[in-house]
Amino acid sequence: MAQASLPEKRRERGHGHLVPDLLAPGLDLVFCGTAPSPASYAARAYYANPGNAFWATLYAVGLTPERLTPQRYPELLSWRIGLTDLNKTEYGSDHELSAHAMDAKALHAKLRKYRPAAVAFTSKNAASLGLGRKALAYGRQAEGLEGAAVFVLASPSGRARSFWTLAPWCAVAAFVLERRRQRERQA
Repeated sequence: MAQASLPEKRRERGHGHLVPDLLAPGLDLVFCGTAPSPASYAARAYYANPGNAFWATLYAVGLTPERLTPQRYPELLSWRIGLTDLNKTEYGSDHELSAHAMDAKALHAKLRKYRPAAVAFTSKNAASLGLGRKALAYGRQAEGLEGAAVFVLASPSGRARSFWTLAPWCAVAAFVLERRRQRERQA
């Protein structure tokens, strides 16, 4: 249900994206969330809330060789990983965001432009909004999106801890790590 108006503190007008996309051609994986949290907005860094398990999970599943801090998010490009959000103009919890600001068309355009091998939605809500489908299961989806394999992950947010499962994160890591091994064999 769309809210008529958000408090002014939840919107950024005329300043571009709240947290800039981290995208480049040919990435192995792009993570896509709904929008920055207040902590991420304040830090201008992805997944900056101390209760968010995103950075610890990337390290735990082997996508990064060390646990990064949120401020180091640009370094993900060196591992062929990108970041974006569906809502680039507001910040807050999903229930605080306006439906009209969730821009699935912009996400699809980014995927067509940059051609990542996979996109991983960091919550079922983000996946539902990005794919236009409800009742999605965790893990790799049968259908791709703009040429990319699609994964639906359990939200790393501390607020969603009761739904946490590492299994879909392990699946997307296996996909990426296999691509890295293939490149090493070809080198």
